[in-house]
Amino acid sequence: MYELNDKIRNLKPYDPISGEYQIRLDANESFLPIPEDLRAEILQRIDEAAWNRYPDPTAAGVCRAFGAYYGVLEECIAAGNGSDELIMILLSSFLKRGEKLLTISPDFSMYRFYGSLAEAENVSLTKPDTLRIDPDDVIRTIRETGARLVIFSNPCNPTGQGLTRDEVRKIITSVDALVVLDEAYMDFWNESMIREAGQYDNLIILRTCSKAFGMAAIRLGFAVANKRLADVIRAVKSPYNVNTFTQLTGEIVLSHQDLLREGTKKIVESAAALAKEIAAISQEFPGSFTQFPTCTNFVFLRSERAEKIFKKLLDRKIAVRFFRLGEVGDFLRITAGNPDENAALCAALREILKEG
Repeated sequence: MYELNDKIRNLKPYDPISGEYQIRLDANESFLPIPEDLRAEILQRIDEAAWNRYPDPTAAGVCRAFGAYYGVLEECIAAGNGSDELIMILLSSFLKRGEKLLTISPDFSMYRFYGSLAEAENVSLTKPDTLRIDPDDVIRTIRETGARLVIFSNPCNPTGQGLTRDEVRKIITSVDALVVLDEAYMDFWNESMIREAGQYDNLIILRTCSKAFGMAAIRLGFAVANKRLADVIRAVKSPYNVNTFTQLTGEIVLSHQDLLREGTKKIVESAAALAKEIAAISQEFPGSFTQFPTCTNFVFLRSERAEKIFKKLLDRKIAVRFFRLGEVGDFLRITAGNPDENAALCAALREILKEG
């Protein structure tokens, strides 16, 4: 009888919140739909595409549009089937079996998961009670453990907090490990390292089109690094990893720069309004939860009653994200929605807290 190996024997498929909910504030997606005229342009290009041909293995058109939007050379960009694929590629390619991977907790859980599939030895650094990364702790841990690669999100998913460029530069220039900086939420902040990526021999930046740009459905992500590292990523990825329809859609949407910037601005304004209203609720119900500062499109709350609040929101057909992070505590992550969604969420939260 065939036996599964130890690293996959007990794995379970990813299990997101399922069911029909009137308000979905659980996945950090954009609440802005693609405008109709832009959808028409996309559909026309897709209709003209050669469906019987493989996609461009270099994804040149969409990489060029991405580079133009961010001011990055095309030769420094590699495209992926979402940044998830790129994370898996990086950890399986830049780490050998048994080498140490440094992850930081709490952070995006898939870093440790893909690291385990690559048979890397995971070293975890726990954040202090403020849930903020201490650059000196990261540097010290890399030096003491000999970690070959460190990966973390900036701003952080799920905490919503971020490091400044100076703090990130300090980490990059103080270690000889490869630093993979996941900037999935950096469109909502202004401390990106993306234009400096080509200056370092140990930095790879990840970006996604799923958060600010409303393209979660097409799965499109990018890795940005100096040309040597970008060439390696292009060499180790699957030849046709980004399909033609994703490439065409991404190229068209990314070419509408003013539309993207205006949409991002609306999301930032919504997140600020939501954070302000949540803070007001905290004042109305002292001790109900602790709210952390955010520079993303979501708010992050710690509460002993987080799971109960989560379930009561589901009963009201409102989905948010619940986290149980060991000794750190129980948390809620709430994505900023449109004004009506934010208002409904806050009204429901007040009702639940009034119920005690």
